[in-house]
Amino acid sequence: MAEQGVESGDDEGDADAPGGGAGDHSVRTVALAVTGGVFLGGVATGVAFPTLPLLDEVLGISAVMLGVILAANRIARLVMNTPAGQVIDERGARRPMIAGLFVQGLAPFGYVVGLHTPAVDLAALPVVGTVSAPGLVFVLARAFWGIGSAFVFVGAFAIITGVTTEETRGTWTGYMRGGQSLGFPAGLVVGGVLTDVFDVQTAFLTAGTLALVAGVVALVVLPDVRSSAGQRVPLRELPALARSTPGVVPIGVANGTIRLLFGGILLTTAVKYAARLELRVGVLSAAGVSGLVMGGGVVVASISTVVSGRLSDRVERRALVTLPAFALLAAGFAALALVPSVHGVVAGVALVGAGTGGSGPALLATLGDVSPAGETGKFGGLYNVFGDIGLSLGPLVAFPAVTTVGYGATYLVCAGLAVACLLLVNATLLSTETDSDSVADGEPVGNTPPEPEALDPDTHDD
Repeated sequence: MAEQGVESGDDEGDADAPGGGAGDHSVRTVALAVTGGVFLGGVATGVAFPTLPLLDEVLGISAVMLGVILAANRIARLVMNTPAGQVIDERGARRPMIAGLFVQGLAPFGYVVGLHTPAVDLAALPVVGTVSAPGLVFVLARAFWGIGSAFVFVGAFAIITGVTTEETRGTWTGYMRGGQSLGFPAGLVVGGVLTDVFDVQTAFLTAGTLALVAGVVALVVLPDVRSSAGQRVPLRELPALARSTPGVVPIGVANGTIRLLFGGILLTTAVKYAARLELRVGVLSAAGVSGLVMGGGVVVASISTVVSGRLSDRVERRALVTLPAFALLAAGFAALALVPSVHGVVAGVALVGAGTGGSGPALLATLGDVSPAGETGKFGGLYNVFGDIGLSLGPLVAFPAVTTVGYGATYLVCAGLAVACLLLVNATLLSTETDSDSVADGEPVGNTPPEPEALDPDTHDD
């Protein structure tokens, strides 16, 4: 079993504290440090998002090219997730995570460059259509963001998993994920308002500034969790690594479905759906209204993330928490399809948010439970691979789907996918033993926290 801990100076831990070998105060401090480091990154992501789906109008590009731009960061992160996990397992999470935050911070400035790039056609590709110079700049900038976010997401998971036990992992994962996603709705509101009141460039510049601030905050407050690295696993062997550990593939499929539906389809179609319904609130048009509604949905997701995380520590099987979550997800898309009005959109997005947030902590905490010590980064990378497959496919199919069959039919298919995931994926998870009751007393399962003297968030790896 690999030892994991935060580089320490003096001890704040309490061996008798509830939840394991490290004191609850120390774990709380570490979790807050991780959450603070990624919060502003979430704000920066949200600021840029309401404006990106409108790029086809700004740049004069095809719907398919717009989908490629929106998916570029997810595709880049898909490629980088597992290498990021390997680096974090070997070198600790702090430095890779901070580097990722700064890389993210440079991407929105690339968006500004794209806005001022001469509209020169570079090529005409099948399906995609004309590829212009501004479109290519946006694709590259989005890919740059995706590379940085791979290290941020996997690093946060590795730190929280490394300092918690099975008895507390759901709670602290919920807080971390809730705080991580809470920055996004704030950014959605700010981005939508900035676009309506000022312009797209102002929103992008604000996003870049906030993302760079996130890197500075992490540099100051983020502790380091180190674990002895497991045997280096070549990328070609990672599928076998996933299949060899019960529960990993079902967890990944569930995560991929959630990301496909929420981040891949709903977020990328919300602005145009609001415009199609001619929704307005005061002086706000489609971008502003969708930013407010989606911001509210992600706030609901953040709250349900915290609640479901705590609940998952109290039920016999964490997967039980995902059953009502997937039901809410399906109900939300059904409301969007069947009630095409302000009330239907608000209620539908809120239900989708509740389902998305309610399922995440249980899935991620279960993954932490089953991850062998020293392999947390790799398993976190695999988890994100599944999620990014869903996120990458979403924009690529969303715009052609709503153009071909309409928003109502598209959202009903999404509801059906949520129901299918509830019936199939969760049935598999519930039949897979992952908790400590399935092993003999005293036999270690998955990750265990460090000894108290190894945990102190006040000293960082310089």
